[in-house]
Amino acid sequence: MRISRRAFAAAAVAVLLPLSACGSGGDGGGSSDASGKVEGDITFQTWNLRANFKPYFEGLIAEFEKKYPGTEVKWVDQPAEGYADKISADAAGGTLPDVVNVSPDLVAPLAKAGLALDLDKAAPQYKKEYLPGAWAGHRIPGMTGTYAFPWYLNTGPLFYNKTLFKEAGLDPEKPPKTYDDLFADALTMAGKSGGKVATLANVPTIEDFGRYGVPLMNEEGTAFTFNDAKGVELLTKYKELYDAKALDPQALTATPESSGKKFLTGAVAMNPGSALDLGNFKKQAPSLYKNIGITDQITSTGHVNMYVMGVMVNSQSKRKPAAVAFAHFVTDAAHQMSFAKKVAIFPSTAGSLDDPYFTKEDGTDETRVRVAAAKSLKTAVNYTPVLFSEQMKIALRNEVAKALQGKQSPEEALDNAVKECDRLLQQQG
Repeated sequence: MRISRRAFAAAAVAVLLPLSACGSGGDGGGSSDASGKVEGDITFQTWNLRANFKPYFEGLIAEFEKKYPGTEVKWVDQPAEGYADKISADAAGGTLPDVVNVSPDLVAPLAKAGLALDLDKAAPQYKKEYLPGAWAGHRIPGMTGTYAFPWYLNTGPLFYNKTLFKEAGLDPEKPPKTYDDLFADALTMAGKSGGKVATLANVPTIEDFGRYGVPLMNEEGTAFTFNDAKGVELLTKYKELYDAKALDPQALTATPESSGKKFLTGAVAMNPGSALDLGNFKKQAPSLYKNIGITDQITSTGHVNMYVMGVMVNSQSKRKPAAVAFAHFVTDAAHQMSFAKKVAIFPSTAGSLDDPYFTKEDGTDETRVRVAAAKSLKTAVNYTPVLFSEQMKIALRNEVAKALQGKQSPEEALDNAVKECDRLLQQQG
């Protein structure tokens, strides 16, 4: 029950990876002095954006340099493959660019190493310009401060196959709205199809536990807590679905791409996605597209999941005033809005989601998805803890798989996952 990060990034970036090194520790923000004249040469690094958005960024940079005579922005764009390792190597070698495109999991070790500028100290005047949930997206548990400007956001609906719902005797105009509805409908569909049609194609991830209302981590950021009674309850439900083939038997090894294909071919009835997927449905599966249902993410908290990208300022930059000014320029309301109209993402700036582009429907499904997503983003949260690394995701997935296969109880699985994730957390330094 998630949008893949690849779907979130789509043409812009690929799957987000964790930073492989933590650095040597520090005050979490370096020198916070960003006052002074905006001038000098700075380097701006993006993440797999040049191929699709070169004219946009070249125009953005020219506009900034015109606004601030005496500045020059060198733009470097790194490939998606190995991006985390590249940042890690630059951090260790003292060659980190002045302004860096990051995700929350990438900024966390940089902040701990004292390489990410604390904007709450250096640029507090800008906080009010952004959605509260987005500004909070680059805070680190156990630390004070905010370590990147929020840039673009994404979220998305659940798509469902109306034909499969109808064939199972379910009302195709009344998709599940609660977890109880979802689990009941999934068992019905599996039963009616003799186990041939699953409703879901993915095992629960950390964000699914968050959406279910499971507390994921303590406030100090020193230990994970998703093995509580509510977490066990969710995994127990998934075990029931797996046994009934209401959860796809191949879910244990599924990728977002493979589950997407299962949905396209009618092997599963529901799949998360974004407005970007509608074009694929139309092109690759016209019969599915004609019978596509669109409904809200299911959550017990009232808040959908938010994916957030950020723009970090290197706290060691020799041109800090220019770096802060440029990071703000990239992420201000006007430039976020213009970028959002080029790709199916959403601005993180306060008030931008009230623009008619995000509020007025024109009868198309694409607009319907965009309007619904924009509305939900106003109160969305990023459920994935910023300290939850790729290794931790693998550890959780492995233990969940054992529980679904009956090799251990859901309670044992989550206890083991928390134990391993806590061990990895301690290694982060």
